Amino acid sequence: MTPYAVVIPTLVRESLADCLAALAAAHGPRPEHIVLVDDRPATPVPDPEPLEHALSVLGDLRDRTTVLPGEARGPAAARNTGLRAVTEPWVVFVDDDVQVGPHWCAQLHQDLDEATPDTAGVPGVITVPLPGGRRPTDWERGTAGLARARWISADMAYRTEVLRRAGGFDERFPRAHREDADLALRLLDAGWRIRRGCRTTLHPVRPASRWAS
Repeated sequence: MTPYAVVIPTLVRESLADCLAALAAAHGPRPEHIVLVDDRPATPVPDPEPLEHALSVLGDLRDRTTVLPGEARGPAAARNTGLRAVTEPWVVFVDDDVQVGPHWCAQLHQDLDEATPDTAGVPGVITVPLPGGRRPTDWERGTAGLARARWISADMAYRTEVLRRAGGFDERFPRAHREDADLALRLLDAGWRIRRGCRTTLHPVRPASRWAS
């Protein structure tokens, strides 16, 4: 079994509990370590209750979970904070608004076991459920486009040491936009491969504002 850690940058949205519950329920070899990076601003002091509620769904994985404070500088910086706490050979970045599939851990084990020595990263397969019985809104279609993204960090595994040597995510990206593609392109330029895996992760469509069409 290839040891791995899971890093989740989070603003402790309501979706975090669903994300962690799906991870706890997934069949297969479990992560050695889960690192949650709480990227909420330090002032005013965040309410601890939502985070404690989310952690409560982890069951026996709670003992393997570390919560680190972020610096409220965006997901790229938060992922790098989590990366620094990882000692396992592989690190899997998962966003706090996704739900890994029921066999995700087993499929991830297969993905990592099949990774050739020149493979630096293995993204998962993202699925976005759209409503039936009506045309999707522009907001829903925009979210569905994530399923076609090649290097999306919603579910992306990287070799830990390769990522460290590359300098991790570029923290000049202050929000979740293109920082994942930038990292992947830097690794490809350095001669590494990125091979798509077989594991599946669900990315629900978050509710849009009433002005969304």
